[in-house]
Amino acid sequence: MDFETFDAVAHEMWDQIPEDYKEGIDGLVVSPEVEAHPEHEDYWTMGMCYTEPYPSGYMGPETTRSFLALYYGSFQKVAERTPDFDWEGEIWETITHELRHHLEFLAEDDALEGVDYAMEEAYKRGQGMEFDPFYYQAGDEVEEGVFQVEYEVYVEQRWTDEEFEVQDELVFELEGRRYSIPTPGELGDVHYVWVHGVDLGGGSLQLVFVRELSFWQRLRRFFRRERPDLLESEASAVPVS
Repeated sequence: MDFETFDAVAHEMWDQIPEDYKEGIDGLVVSPEVEAHPEHEDYWTMGMCYTEPYPSGYMGPETTRSFLALYYGSFQKVAERTPDFDWEGEIWETITHELRHHLEFLAEDDALEGVDYAMEEAYKRGQGMEFDPFYYQAGDEVEEGVFQVEYEVYVEQRWTDEEFEVQDELVFELEGRRYSIPTPGELGDVHYVWVHGVDLGGGSLQLVFVRELSFWQRLRRFFRRERPDLLESEASAVPVS
């Protein structure tokens, strides 16, 4: 998609958003530039919400002004490494994501900041860098123990070694349906299992098995500064009636 088309599509989508949701926003700016991440050279910022509150104790659209920016160059960079890159879908996702930043700022709600943190930690994990093993918990908790970070869904389960070792299969529930996978050979401290066979409409699913430690085990690890044992595997899920 060239810049002129990108600009036209973005503004057409912006015009479709009801005005009530755009109170306090001065407009959408489309830039041809690449916006690089300040810490990761191959991670690009596709959009930003720039917000400036005026001096007031009232956090409302009259005293809080924002504008949204999209960076065409960043979209290009991501598209170059993603063969099936959905330009229109990503434009819409970015606009609504940044719009939510503005609305949450008005409501003094930082939930989306947690999602941004989780996305950055997921990127570090993918690049083999050090990362927060529980980054997914900063995403949206859509069900008890189920967290969503953009298109990624994480189902967390906590097990002791004794409980885990006697399981032939592990059952989990998602959106009212139950599935099972074969029990992995090791529990680890945090074990991420990429799950195949569950249709999330284009997203991906990971089970996260967390080892339950006693107080004394946690205390001993803290003083020894032991790094957690992080594992990663794949499994295919089957429905459980």
